[in-house]
Amino acid sequence: MVKTEEKTKIREQTRRILKRLSRKRGNLIPTLQRVQAGLGYLPREAMLEVAKFLGIPEIDVYGVVTFYNQFRLNPPGRHSIRVCLGTACHMKGGYITLDAWKRRLKIDRGQTTPDREFDLDTVACVGCCVMAPVTVVDDKPEAKVEPTKVDGILLSFERERQKRGKKKR
Repeated sequence: MVKTEEKTKIREQTRRILKRLSRKRGNLIPTLQRVQAGLGYLPREAMLEVAKFLGIPEIDVYGVVTFYNQFRLNPPGRHSIRVCLGTACHMKGGYITLDAWKRRLKIDRGQTTPDREFDLDTVACVGCCVMAPVTVVDDKPEAKVEPTKVDGILLSFERERQKRGKKKR
């Protein structure tokens, strides 16, 4: 749930982005792309501001956002997890890998952990078929990712977080 002060901040940021754009209805997709580039995703408040700015029904904005998979409805995590489900990855256990990520992170694909540390999604193919099943972690392909490797990747993030915590003291 988005807090009131965060909603206000989102509206203000969205208005700043919209000031530089055209009010033509035909610019809906490029407008949404710019807003998402600025915010990292398209929260409800941003979509409402876009609808008002372009003078179009809110449902039209929501319809476009949910139709095209380039748009995110959830904030991005600090770390991006993308599980490949292309043919080779599918055959080598990509869905098993996806299920392991979902269980460990306690989120579904297209979601972000409550602490915004991780977001999880799938991709059709990353072109590393010989390394299947592949998971792309923060734009870096990880080879032969099975459930035990998911645990190892998450352990390395936990160790990194602990090191950062010690340096701050």
